[in-house]
Amino acid sequence: MIESQHPQGEPADGVTLMPQSIETFYEVMRRQGITRRSFLKYCSLTAAALGLGPTFAPRIAHAMETKERTPVIWVHGLECTCCSESFIRSAHPLVKDVVLSMISLDYDDTLMAAAGHQAEAALEETIQKYKGKYILAVEGNPPLNEDGMFCIVGGKPFLDQLKHAAKDAAAVIAWGSCASWGCVQAARPNPTQAVPIHKVITDKPIIKVPGCPPIAEVMTGVITYMLTFGRLPELDRQGRPKMFYSQRIHDKCYRRPHFDAGQFVEQWDDESARKGYCLYKVGCKGPTTYNACSTVRWNEGTSFPIQAGHGCIGCSEDGFWDKGSFYDRLTNIPQFGIEKNADEIGMAVAGGVGAAVAAHAAVSAVKRAQHKGDQE
Repeated sequence: MIESQHPQGEPADGVTLMPQSIETFYEVMRRQGITRRSFLKYCSLTAAALGLGPTFAPRIAHAMETKERTPVIWVHGLECTCCSESFIRSAHPLVKDVVLSMISLDYDDTLMAAAGHQAEAALEETIQKYKGKYILAVEGNPPLNEDGMFCIVGGKPFLDQLKHAAKDAAAVIAWGSCASWGCVQAARPNPTQAVPIHKVITDKPIIKVPGCPPIAEVMTGVITYMLTFGRLPELDRQGRPKMFYSQRIHDKCYRRPHFDAGQFVEQWDDESARKGYCLYKVGCKGPTTYNACSTVRWNEGTSFPIQAGHGCIGCSEDGFWDKGSFYDRLTNIPQFGIEKNADEIGMAVAGGVGAAVAAHAAVSAVKRAQHKGDQE
């Protein structure tokens, strides 16, 4: 059972996803020789990866034991395949467990062995056999100019394939910033008239998982949540899963104390850079970017761009490619503090960053003076 949710997180009317001839996740794992102990350990790790408490592990185990694997169709439009490249590098859970056990990936022209007529026949068979029950995953976006002729798949415009595959889907996942926002292909002047998929698919629930590419564990985490709990994750006002996109990178960045202290890198490879100071002045977009980079990180939690010494370029935000140089300093950002999430801040801004930093420093100075006076 897959249900959509209201913005507040309450389940809404959903679409049953119950293919009759597909094994459960647990049956597949047992057939592969996985022990019960290893299976329960996997459920605990999955709960942790989703940011859930240990009490959710039994619920995940029950779902894996009883729910049949969900058919998934994965299509590709205008894109560079970086989302697939990220997806196959997931470690928690391993992508092989997702593809071979958790879901039934019935069509993906990048990963499947079949090609040509065989591949297209598999697509049609899945659509007909699991009508209204499968998940459509979309990587890339459709060009509208010249009736979609700037992206051809199987001899037909991708625009037509997208509409055809979405028509009988239970839900749609928009992988990456291309599918979610348009990204590079839709950057000015956009000669192909590339658009995000929600401009074409208007009658299905769409889960946007932006990023160029998204973090591997974010991608597998979204799928795991949907298959485990039988509903869409709670989404923010832009259609992104709140469990991964509810806070700014800035809010959990390990360089945040340097920002608050007014300690900034002024130019690349200066002494401040070597000390690991905040990268705001050299263009970091962390204060306006909602993603899990500073918490989940990349390459099995090893690092992320800011930790590697380069500022965030805001690749998970709408229109990031058209917002000027990646190295231009931000002129305004939402208010400080981790108390506000994407929904609460909305489109409001708190004025110039310079004024905000000055005000912050002034308040801190007053507090220090008051504290000193109290001690005297």
